[in-house]
Amino acid sequence: MRLEKEGKQQMSIHTILFDLDGTLIDTNDLIMASFEHTFQHYELTFTREEIMEFNGPPLVDTFRAIDPDQADGMIETYRQHNLRVHDDYVKAFPYIKETVEELKYNGCQLGVVTTKMRKGVNMGLALTGLNHLFDTIITIDDVKHPKPHPEPVIKALAELNASADTALMVGDNYHDILAGKNAGTQTAGVAWAHKGKERLLEYEPTYMLDDIRDILKITGV
Repeated sequence: MRLEKEGKQQMSIHTILFDLDGTLIDTNDLIMASFEHTFQHYELTFTREEIMEFNGPPLVDTFRAIDPDQADGMIETYRQHNLRVHDDYVKAFPYIKETVEELKYNGCQLGVVTTKMRKGVNMGLALTGLNHLFDTIITIDDVKHPKPHPEPVIKALAELNASADTALMVGDNYHDILAGKNAGTQTAGVAWAHKGKERLLEYEPTYMLDDIRDILKITGV
């Protein structure tokens, strides 16, 4: 196990907030397929590398940057395809369920903080058997300002009556790390991020997880 963290002493962690897509569940191929379907429909051409960069931020930001006039239609096309083929693609990453169950069994407060809409979140959690493990779930439907704004993390902490000082935000994208930092939590990047571990390290997370089970050592579980 390789574990990287800042030199300063960190407080004990009692609350863990997870991003969903790309962190707990593997939706990378689903996301790529949904973008490719949408771009084909609108006769737009992007390379696979370019499409990878769209994975993470809210869809509205991505599509408005591509074409403000057609953004709403592209979002709807994307979401319809994404939900239609969802179960053909989605699975939990290795050791996720066992690790989250162990964290919950040992008294950690657990939450999901995602830029995804609640319908898709519920589908992913149910399909992977994770739907009973979280004490709060904050989706893009629940906030005005998605990650990297701190609002979703702050809202999750408030629902859990938890302190940012003893909370950890875990994610696979830069906006997860920044959201945690902006809210005052410790942060953890995941080495299985679609864009690569080195990209996340540029944002200096408190920890870098090479394996989800590393989190058990961090929390002392």
